[in-house]
Amino acid sequence: MKKTLVSALTTALVVGAASTTFAATNPFSDVPADHWAYDAVSQLAADGVIEGYGDTTFRGNQNITRYEMAQMIAKAMAKTDVSASDKALIDKLAAEFSDELNTLGVRVSNLERNADKVKWNGEARYTYTSTRDKSKADSKSNDDELLLRLEPSAEVNNHWHVNARLDASTDLAKDSTDPNGKHGDEQDTDVTLQRLWADGQYGTTNIKVGKLPMQLDSNLLFDDEISGAAITTGKDLKVTLQAGRFDLKGDTNNEAVNNATGDDTANMQSVGLQYGKDKLSIGAGYHHLNSDVFKTMGAAGSAYSKDQKEDNADIWSANLHYAFDKNVALGGAYAENTKADNYKKAGTVELDYKGAEPANKGTWGAYAAYRYLGQNVALDPSYDGAWAGTKGWEVGTDYTLFKNTVASVKYFNGENIDNGKDAEKLFGRVEFHF
Repeated sequence: MKKTLVSALTTALVVGAASTTFAATNPFSDVPADHWAYDAVSQLAADGVIEGYGDTTFRGNQNITRYEMAQMIAKAMAKTDVSASDKALIDKLAAEFSDELNTLGVRVSNLERNADKVKWNGEARYTYTSTRDKSKADSKSNDDELLLRLEPSAEVNNHWHVNARLDASTDLAKDSTDPNGKHGDEQDTDVTLQRLWADGQYGTTNIKVGKLPMQLDSNLLFDDEISGAAITTGKDLKVTLQAGRFDLKGDTNNEAVNNATGDDTANMQSVGLQYGKDKLSIGAGYHHLNSDVFKTMGAAGSAYSKDQKEDNADIWSANLHYAFDKNVALGGAYAENTKADNYKKAGTVELDYKGAEPANKGTWGAYAAYRYLGQNVALDPSYDGAWAGTKGWEVGTDYTLFKNTVASVKYFNGENIDNGKDAEKLFGRVEFHF
């Protein structure tokens, strides 16, 4: 009876149908019917440490082997909420079947770890924007969108992970699936693989390879992805090198780039230094881009260069951020494209007070900033108010309504750099983090 009970338990400890296959080719001998291990396993089963099938029944009449016994013991060893007497039984069984456990050790360990290897984060959000741009014939534009974003991360080994980001959205104003991505400034209702990269960490050195987020000047200049590689090394003083292909037209809000003709991607190489310790962070960067798009940006209405023959962009940048205390911080950034003749400078100064924390209900923050975003250097700025080719003041606030639910409102008031005509935007968003 003992042997029948215990042999039935083994199936619950093998993944899928693998137990049947293993039994057919098992190199281990059967455990004798009078072996003390049966009494020990029966006691563990009675105490709930070892379970039967998922429906709590016990089946089967097959002989149990040392291989199968070791699998049961390995599962029992993984339990942490066991009594002292059951722990003693488990330790005794582990000593008896140590050779078999050593053989199974890697496999059992991997099976237990696989459940935690892949982690998913994401958000669902609603965004409303109302834009007034007097430089356009149709100066008023309203848009509201729903976006679902999923961000999986999978562990490869102790040093490497694979990360991705998938986006899908829909235009509520038109109630349209819009497969061609015509609505809004950035969204496309198709499920889009925005990013996919391998991330390796070796001490203070980080390596990224694939379609990865920009590692330098992502707010003021490049809120987008680069297809290539990046390496960052250092502790307080970090050095970053990145190189690859940058999609100039992609999701940028720089109209001059979107309207330009020619190759829509640029070869890009960047280097940056960033020092951060305690309350201070300061850094500088350099980016070299090459693309035929730069030759035609003048024809698109933003006069990249006088002769429209320049196909390079050499962009220098600097940034500074200082936290006065845990609530108040002041930061700024400046960049210049030395290859452009016009609209070649960009900068921002921003004062921040606190900030909404998604995990903490009732937390909030506010900011005030001045933006100047020359469209021949700020190729894809990330700001929700000001956009490329404008300058002016931007203010905003955010508040955590409930745990993992954040609402934000932003307002920009300024003008177009090239013609001085009014530019204004009201931005609202509700985010649900999971």
